[in-house]
Amino acid sequence: MTDPLRAADVLARRLYAAGCRHAFGMPGGEVLTLVDALQRAGITFHLAKHENCAGFMGEGVHHADGAPAILVATLGPGALNGVNVVANAHQDRVPMLVLTGCVDADEAQTYTHQVLDQQAVFAPITKASFRLDAAAAEVIADKSVAIALDPRQGPVHIDVPITVANAPATERNIRRAPAGATAPAGATLAQAHRWLAEARRPLAIVGLDALLPGAPEATRAFLEARQIPFVTTYKAKGILPEDHPLCLGGAGLSPLADTHLLPLVESADLILCIGYDPIEMRPGWREAWDPHSTRVIDIAPEPNTHYMHQASLTLGSALPDTLAALAVAPPSPPPWPEGEIDRSKAALAAAFPRSDAWGPAGVIAECIDQLPADTLLTADSGAHRILLSQMWTCTAPRQLVQSSGLCTMGCALPLAIGRKLAQPDRTVVSFSGDAGFLMVAGELATAAEMGLTPIFVVFVDASLALIDLKQRQRQLPNAGVDFGRHDYAAIGRAFGGAGHRVHNRDELRAALTAAQQADTFTVIAAEIDREEYDGRI
Repeated sequence: MTDPLRAADVLARRLYAAGCRHAFGMPGGEVLTLVDALQRAGITFHLAKHENCAGFMGEGVHHADGAPAILVATLGPGALNGVNVVANAHQDRVPMLVLTGCVDADEAQTYTHQVLDQQAVFAPITKASFRLDAAAAEVIADKSVAIALDPRQGPVHIDVPITVANAPATERNIRRAPAGATAPAGATLAQAHRWLAEARRPLAIVGLDALLPGAPEATRAFLEARQIPFVTTYKAKGILPEDHPLCLGGAGLSPLADTHLLPLVESADLILCIGYDPIEMRPGWREAWDPHSTRVIDIAPEPNTHYMHQASLTLGSALPDTLAALAVAPPSPPPWPEGEIDRSKAALAAAFPRSDAWGPAGVIAECIDQLPADTLLTADSGAHRILLSQMWTCTAPRQLVQSSGLCTMGCALPLAIGRKLAQPDRTVVSFSGDAGFLMVAGELATAAEMGLTPIFVVFVDASLALIDLKQRQRQLPNAGVDFGRHDYAAIGRAFGGAGHRVHNRDELRAALTAAQQADTFTVIAAEIDREEYDGRI
């Protein structure tokens, strides 16, 4: 005889049906039933050392399997510890189910310990917030998954009262019917085709919405059919292999790269924004073109309410269907006939060479030389991320994962743990600044406990290097950006992994060779000078 279903079981079974196989968090007594239900449903619960890192581990798995990430947190401090990663998921368009324990409504009227309005906390940083009800558990679960996965994707919060989790419930297999395909038609489609036919200097800007299911393939087919050169945001890197002749690489964060890319934007006679969400971009990309003098077609899953740029024509429909409708075209003269694209590609390559003997660029160049071309990468926020994003040639979507919307420090290490858990046969490497690494170093214990073998590269310059650079550029006195030059390799060894301190490319080469053969995780601490970022990003 099987046990009767609880509301928590119904929720967990729906998440399993949505493809979820892993959940991360730190339990308290208020979520024990929920953890039990997840395990019974076939979703493994992984104990992290902090809820913020737990959410990033979940995101790392999502980038491998496409299912929503699951973050589990107990009430009060547990829930509040997850606020940053939930806000990050909202700005980075990551589908995530945020499951928090809470006391029952009647209990909250007379009991105040650790009690706060968690729905009010999460409402501004999620797409929706629900309170689980036993009679509607299957509806709430289905709504939550659907909302999280609908474009633009993002987090959904579910508060789970203690007795509700245990309450008897039934599963009625309610499902929302999938939306039908949509594509432009009539005069709108004809205008887009006419503009494409008349363009002699078209340029596409591809963003993270182009990573939605079916969109990468459709984007490639469209760009190749029309022979349109393109740049990507950092999260869209690899949408086409970056050695593709039409690819100009990533954009939006490096002023040095922008000196070569923004002139192309200004001289284009047609700009196509393909899934372009400007939340990743910096002020130089605000109103980067004049829609009154340049034709701009915006292809996006939801209306432009950001006003960071404007378009002459908006196609608010599913990217695969829209791009398929636009890809069909008669033969036309080659675009950019004066060789501007080739000159820009050559200038970008010269701006980010791989020949440095050492320093941050030398560290990245040596990693490029020694690691497999299909290595899965994660990057923390900081100066090293800008350099990495410009230097590394990605061959597939989501090969390099980073926090680009919220730009959260400390994300690379837990993201790498999630990626390695989901794709154990791939080489997984995280790139962290020493400050970001210190924020999350306790999760090395999680990597050890899981038996995972990612490689953690740490840029050791004893400074918030990017902020130090900005401080010096503004001729402000040094303040609040320096800290000790600690032994990060020893931290790795203390948690059961391997650790190497490296000071040149030969030492790094040996460390990378050993790390790829190790049966534990490896911390590689690359000792560099903070001022070696000057002029390089």
